[in-house]
Amino acid sequence: MTASELHPPLVGPNDAFANYDFTPAYDEMFLAKDRPREHSRILHKRLQELPQDELRRRQQAADSAFLNQGITFAVYGRKEGTERIIPFDLVPRIITSTEWTKIERGLTQRLTALNLFLKDIYHDGNILNDKAVPRELVYTCKHYRREMRGWRVRRDVYVSICGSDLMRMENGDFTVLEDNLRVPSGVSYMLVNRQVMKGTFPAMFRNYGVRPIDHYGQSLLATLRTMSPAGRSEPTLVLLTPGAHNSAYFEHAFLARQMGIELVEGRDLLVHDNVVYMRTTNGLRQVDVIYRRIDDDFIDPLAFRQDSMLGVPGLFNAYRAGNVTLANAIGTGVADDKAIYAYVPEMIRYYLKEDPILHNVETYLCLEDKQRQHVLANLDKLVVKAVGESGGYGMLIGPHSTKEQQAQFADLIKANPRNYIAQPTLSFSRAPCFIDGHVEPRHVDLRPFVLFGESVKIVPGGLTRVAMTRGSLVVNSSQGGGSKDTWVLYE
Repeated sequence: MTASELHPPLVGPNDAFANYDFTPAYDEMFLAKDRPREHSRILHKRLQELPQDELRRRQQAADSAFLNQGITFAVYGRKEGTERIIPFDLVPRIITSTEWTKIERGLTQRLTALNLFLKDIYHDGNILNDKAVPRELVYTCKHYRREMRGWRVRRDVYVSICGSDLMRMENGDFTVLEDNLRVPSGVSYMLVNRQVMKGTFPAMFRNYGVRPIDHYGQSLLATLRTMSPAGRSEPTLVLLTPGAHNSAYFEHAFLARQMGIELVEGRDLLVHDNVVYMRTTNGLRQVDVIYRRIDDDFIDPLAFRQDSMLGVPGLFNAYRAGNVTLANAIGTGVADDKAIYAYVPEMIRYYLKEDPILHNVETYLCLEDKQRQHVLANLDKLVVKAVGESGGYGMLIGPHSTKEQQAQFADLIKANPRNYIAQPTLSFSRAPCFIDGHVEPRHVDLRPFVLFGESVKIVPGGLTRVAMTRGSLVVNSSQGGGSKDTWVLYE
């Protein structure tokens, strides 16, 4: 009996997947051409059954739901303007229970080590003294805050909210591309994607055994409550936003509503005798915990950038006095510096005496002479990143770049080698997406959201970001990427 007789094709030549192409990259739905993975069979069958016009109708309904809720993101440098609806793809990405268990364990291990690292470098500096992490690398990081030296943060938790970016490699394993520890964004899109998806495929969603994520808002609220200064049994929490001009303002307002707390700008708060108060129609009200969505530099014009109009004068002194908690803590950015990222596996071994469950991407530090020379000689093959940038900015994708762009980055690296790292151009996984009436594969990553208060909590899912352009490796919303719902199954 032939292989085709043992395993007859499950799809015909004229279905929605007719133009679906395969590459060496891991495919989230298929084992091979015409062979869906076990957990994707029902989804695959349903997509086959629906006429293209019906799929288009459902995609349009989903797009209308985003438009009606005002879910936009700033995309800079595009002719069509800066504010746009984030593209939503109606084909969910499915992750099995076994896969999720490993992700959950790996992210818990990673965030635990990162918090221990932050506590260490702002106090005893043991990891620096033992040369497990280069002292120079830490002290030259622009996000390292000497003002935090010797001061203990509440519960020793520097990072309460984390969004680490994962990629699935050709062998099916997830690896960590970067950690976002300052003001990680995107969780609102994860939650809205789920709301929209329930309306797009209601019957299939009910029958698929998808683990819920709707409790994220209350989990975030509970985490922030645990960070309240000692003795405040009924703490007042606020979410501090830069304002409506910020690209993630929708998310700020959304999360404040989810938690039932006030959304405030810097002008809504004041500090008196090292205590933070919120202006209300009933007078001043003391604030105990601030979930801040403002970077360190702008949080307090008396302590950091004097020209900041976004922060609260005196907030840093109130913070240092222990009268208010900031989540995340000031100075956490040193741990998501892309050069220090390279040492996270060593942090895990150093503090936890464990091997990393989730591995890093191979990373070249341009600060090191030998590694810098390798990077400069292979700019056409590598991805080069500025260590402190996010959102896909300050990045060169070598295979997709011009000689002129490579020359520009070579000059930048030579002028400031500390500011750049490089990584191989990865063939990370692709997932089926509904594009122009057909199902086509696009590259995707995954940003799960991790909470750390009394313990680590991770909602089962995350934001699956999609490189909407064929062949593109850039998934960032700020660069035109889209997103889709992530289904973590019970079994």
